[in-house]
Amino acid sequence: MKDYFFPKKQEIIAVDEISFSIESGEKVAFIGPNGAGKSTTIKMLTGIIQPTSGKVQVLGKSPMKHRKSLAYEISAVFGQSSKLWYHLPVRESYELLAAIYDISNELFEKRLAKLVDRFKIASLLTKLTRQLSLGERMRCEIVASFLHQPKVIFLDEPTIGLDVIAKTMIRDLLCSFSKEEGTTLLLTSHDTDDIESVCDRVIMLNKGKVVLDDRLNRMKSYIQKKIIEVITEEESKDWTQDDVQILERKTPHHMKLEIDLNKNSCEKVIRSILSQFKVKDLTIEDPSLETIIKNIYADQVHN
Repeated sequence: MKDYFFPKKQEIIAVDEISFSIESGEKVAFIGPNGAGKSTTIKMLTGIIQPTSGKVQVLGKSPMKHRKSLAYEISAVFGQSSKLWYHLPVRESYELLAAIYDISNELFEKRLAKLVDRFKIASLLTKLTRQLSLGERMRCEIVASFLHQPKVIFLDEPTIGLDVIAKTMIRDLLCSFSKEEGTTLLLTSHDTDDIESVCDRVIMLNKGKVVLDDRLNRMKSYIQKKIIEVITEEESKDWTQDDVQILERKTPHHMKLEIDLNKNSCEKVIRSILSQFKVKDLTIEDPSLETIIKNIYADQVHN
């Protein structure tokens, strides 16, 4: 009761003087741990909230001053909310959106036909939104977001809760259609497969600050490690080597190793294995993107 009547207030800086720019047509992953400032930044970019200081521009416009006109040029897809009317057929929702965005009937029909064909939703147009599966609804949601041909789309966890097949379809469609139309994508997701499949650049936030901004294909260089998976004819369960971490022994003949390249080399480790065993199969891989992101998060916590 005391806390209710006399609450203690604490000021938290949600976004701390971050600075970045995104070029037209880029597909950018906007990631970070919970509370990093991702949602606050997106709310500023879409004009929902106003920053206490600094300058924000989207397509050369201030999201707060030109919120109405900017709404015609941007769009958003949120995994937990819907653009579609729950009790209406999908097509009627699209017709309402066309009226909201002042799309002429001729342009609407042409645009809808293209999107329906691309996203394979012809059979869903007469269904009520509440009758759709989650995967079907998300395809229809993305079509709704592309309907007025926006230049920028914000995507917040667009594949959350979907099965593997639906996730793959959504990722492929987003990637190919945005490339075809030159649409800029800003994606927030905790699913690293979303990031790898759709994006070509990563901006990472932590405690309101940008801690990483780089091309996705260069992120693997941040972690100087390699993963070796080896299958031998003889049992290898007793094999060990300094500075090599055994991640998993799947069977007595099958082990998965991690090498810190700052302390050891793949060549040295492989030579050691070949000198002791007959090798049936051997693969060398970079750590997964999920592992890389976890390591970067951990470094930020320690710093």
